[in-house]
Amino acid sequence: MIDTMQKLEFASRPENIAIIERLIDEIRENNAFDEECYGDVLIAMTEAVNNAIVHGNKLHEDKVVVVEYELQERNLYFKITDQGAGFDFDNVPDPTSPENLEKPNGRGVFLMRSLADECAFEDDGRIVELTFNDVFSAS
Repeated sequence: MIDTMQKLEFASRPENIAIIERLIDEIRENNAFDEECYGDVLIAMTEAVNNAIVHGNKLHEDKVVVVEYELQERNLYFKITDQGAGFDFDNVPDPTSPENLEKPNGRGVFLMRSLADECAFEDDGRIVELTFNDVFSAS
């Protein structure tokens, strides 16, 4: 089990979401991971990284996304940082509102907030912190 912060950094290309998928699979394979949490972690993290690549860094490959993570005793913590202009995370349209149900996007922040036990934004939305509680069995 890792108890110090680890860091990944990659260019803002959509195919780099696979890096996060592989990371989460490796964490799952190498630790006593609660299988019921796997889908929540995978979806929330791919949404966070996709938002950083597409909305934050606007697909500029010269801008990077930084993912820091820590496997704590029972919890899994992620910090995703982009180099974009930020956004007003307190005024994101509710994708469950009738006027937004048919829209093809706009669900990322909603999913992160719904699936993670803790979801916090910093630096005008350029940083998102996701914590998933009790994903690891007690040692």
